[in-house]
Amino acid sequence: MCIGIPMQVVDSMSDTFATCQDNGVNKTINMQLVGPQMTGTWVLVFIDAAREVISTDRAKEIDNALKAVSLAMYSDESERIHALFGDLIDRTPINPFLPEDKQ
Repeated sequence: MCIGIPMQVVDSMSDTFATCQDNGVNKTINMQLVGPQMTGTWVLVFIDAAREVISTDRAKEIDNALKAVSLAMYSDESERIHALFGDLIDRTPINPFLPEDKQ
């Protein structure tokens, strides 16, 4: 399984590569699939290659989900995990097989 990591462009080195940052760590990322991006742009990175340009809000949602998975694997901090999924707490699950008026 491959997990996408949200990273922010901090320096466009060329049309092909950029320096991107994840939680203070810089890496050289291949940008061929998304094209050159401006500094500050968020991209979703899989195995050192940017595959999608994402919004700041989407980057935060993904980062929170990854933190929650890490907490679930390595600690017993259920309250912190709960807080990381704030966008899901009061939401009723949607059944994709039922019409909207039957949800």
